[in-house]
Amino acid sequence: MEKDTANYKDYTLLSYHHIPGVHNIDVFERAGGYEMMKKWVGAEPETIKEEVKQSGLRGRGGAGFPTGVKWGFFTKDRAAKKYLLCNADESEPGTFKDRFLVEKNPHILIEGMIISAWALGTQKGYIYIRGEFYQQAVILEKALKEAYAKGYLGKNIMGKGFDFDLYVHRGAGAYICGEETGMISSLEGKKGQPKLKPPFPAIKGYRGLPTMVNNVESLAAVPWIMRFGAAEYKKFGTEKSAGTKLFSISGDVNKPGVIEVPLGTTLKEIIEVHCGGMRNGNKLKAVIPGGSSSPVLNADDSYAVKMDYEDVASKGSMLGSGAIVVIDETRNMGDILKYTLEFYHHESCGQCTPCREGTGWMESIFKRRESGKAQKSDIELLDKTAASMRGQTICALADAAAMPTQGMIKFFRPELETYVTTNVNSNKR
Repeated sequence: MEKDTANYKDYTLLSYHHIPGVHNIDVFERAGGYEMMKKWVGAEPETIKEEVKQSGLRGRGGAGFPTGVKWGFFTKDRAAKKYLLCNADESEPGTFKDRFLVEKNPHILIEGMIISAWALGTQKGYIYIRGEFYQQAVILEKALKEAYAKGYLGKNIMGKGFDFDLYVHRGAGAYICGEETGMISSLEGKKGQPKLKPPFPAIKGYRGLPTMVNNVESLAAVPWIMRFGAAEYKKFGTEKSAGTKLFSISGDVNKPGVIEVPLGTTLKEIIEVHCGGMRNGNKLKAVIPGGSSSPVLNADDSYAVKMDYEDVASKGSMLGSGAIVVIDETRNMGDILKYTLEFYHHESCGQCTPCREGTGWMESIFKRRESGKAQKSDIELLDKTAASMRGQTICALADAAAMPTQGMIKFFRPELETYVTTNVNSNKR
């Protein structure tokens, strides 16, 4: 494809955010927004799909599955009724990059969805946004009205014979609806519970019809890829983890927030350069690299790891959604595990016995200290309970509770044993 000669730095996902009022469509267009939509809607759909596939873009919601390969499972029958669904139900604790993107620049997502809808041949799309993101939903609704007013959404878009309607659907705050089949169930008005796969949503999804589900960040990357080309995109990142990535960074650093860096950037650089180092000059103790469901890394592994899918996995954790939680030496890992277990027990949809019962058992085992009945052996029991839950359920929520538990025990067993056997009343702050 013929690539744009503009400066790629002007069109990265966060490059627009310094522009006042860029959430308004006129300002976004003056900054180059919607140019790729005007160029590619009406072009050969297979060219777009192949470019996305060759770019190596991987799903930015957490699973990391290649986006172009996923698109390849979708029916090519352009006359068939099918849907495009954007997963904006950002529910993984520690993650806030999609919320930030929607809040600051909703039109980059809308442009990405229009290009994607044309490539996939979908006539209707939904942005399923987390219920707590009220203000962000309002921003999206306003942006959609602006896009409709410009003729970028609706019937016969730009006279190209392409119809695409896009809607915002607010969830009700259930973590489980971040899983694509649970999200589809919720969108259909049913209880937000995951479904067995196969069939996958690309074959049988919303209302039993083919449905493509992609993350906010994944869809927002499409205009960049179509502007500069797959080859340019692959110059960032690593061979298997291409492109730039948004990271949500919270915890004990001087400058928490959202950053965009090439995949493969070291965690040490992210902490020391982009986040201004550890807060109060404290020492690093551990890092949760991909949201609360990812196993913790100790300090040594944290400073050595490169933030890409493969290297994080080689250290026994996962990149996930790119939610980095930095933990310093003043934190008690028992407190962190306690809050984690409370969260996953509360958020289990109850459909699968190993998850419904297992998350409850793990929480109650760990909280025996509150009744003064805990023993050091409870940590071993907790480890065995977590191991028995993994890979036994329809979705990965049981794994999401079990993996961080086992990760904490792997690196911090003595601290956890001391925590559970210490009188809870003596730890009040």
